[in-house]
Amino acid sequence: MNQNLFDLTGKVALITGASRGIGLAIAESFASYGAKVVLSSRKQEALDQAAEKIQTQGGEAFPFAAHTGDSESIRELVEKSVERFGGVDILVNNAATNPHFGPILTSEESHWDKILGVNLKGYFRTIKACTDSMIQRGGGKVINIASVAGLTYQQGMGIYGISKAGVIMLTKTLAVELAKDNIQVNAIVPGFIQTRFSQVLWETPENHEKIISMIPQGRMGQPEEVTGMALYLASAASSFTTGEIMILDGGQTAGNQI
Repeated sequence: MNQNLFDLTGKVALITGASRGIGLAIAESFASYGAKVVLSSRKQEALDQAAEKIQTQGGEAFPFAAHTGDSESIRELVEKSVERFGGVDILVNNAATNPHFGPILTSEESHWDKILGVNLKGYFRTIKACTDSMIQRGGGKVINIASVAGLTYQQGMGIYGISKAGVIMLTKTLAVELAKDNIQVNAIVPGFIQTRFSQVLWETPENHEKIISMIPQGRMGQPEEVTGMALYLASAASSFTTGEIMILDGGQTAGNQI
């Protein structure tokens, strides 16, 4: 395959949840392939540090704090991105939250409101805010970060899993509805990736061993191992790929051990 298919030179990529973990790894990868990247999360200081890291590596990055749970914040984020770089070609929805860990019936309505407001409605808000720019630029790419928790039960992760199941259906629906506009919408479904966000799941030896026992490859994934699929879905190489759910889990769901 022609390597130029993966070149992102001239493209603008907006990544939410980009100050660390999977989001930052994807941003670094996109910048190394020529994209101008907009980094967004809730804390400006962390974003500034992430942008400086990318710039030190020769990339171009614009850090802008925004809360995906707030429509006005997202509107401003996209406006500033267009103002800075001229438009948005690629959107990576990665920002997520999970304030409740435990059985669903021990949760409060406030937990549902926050989790669905960020993990599902937040994705919808950001996509809606970006599509006009993508259409004006002839098309675009939307990459939604879901989770294997949206495919099968994971202990203590019920509401989070429901939100990620919603992301998967949001992806499929918008892939059909935006196909006429040359916008491809796909989802990446990571398994256990070792990040600060997932730390509650693996920080004790007992939990870590339990997780490892579920994964045929015998280890957790690292954020950088998500970037290859993200690059494919962001680039011209995936021009005939839309509505797909790409599972990256070390064989976890294939082994049916959850």
